[in-house]
Amino acid sequence: MSKVAVAVKLRIKAGQRDAFTEAVKPGLATAQGESETLTYIFHHDALDADVVWFYELYANQDALNAHMGSDAFKAFSKSLADFVDGAPEFNLLSPIGGKGL
Repeated sequence: MSKVAVAVKLRIKAGQRDAFTEAVKPGLATAQGESETLTYIFHHDALDADVVWFYELYANQDALNAHMGSDAFKAFSKSLADFVDGAPEFNLLSPIGGKGL
């Protein structure tokens, strides 16, 4: 199977970026232990203080499904819900090539 990537854009409630960033840390630590989660990076948007991004790269679709379906991910998502202002924007990607892939 081919690698699968996800870019997630989240708008967070005004003034909550620092608190949201702290709330994200346990999820980042959990991803470290997922062997088929190849990349799991949290970003602050450089132009909008109320937008954050996740970039995720998985070994294959099964790895993404395992991550999304895990109890840890469900608990992590729930812990962030109070910070989020609107629906997350999920972008599913098929990596083709480039440095780091």
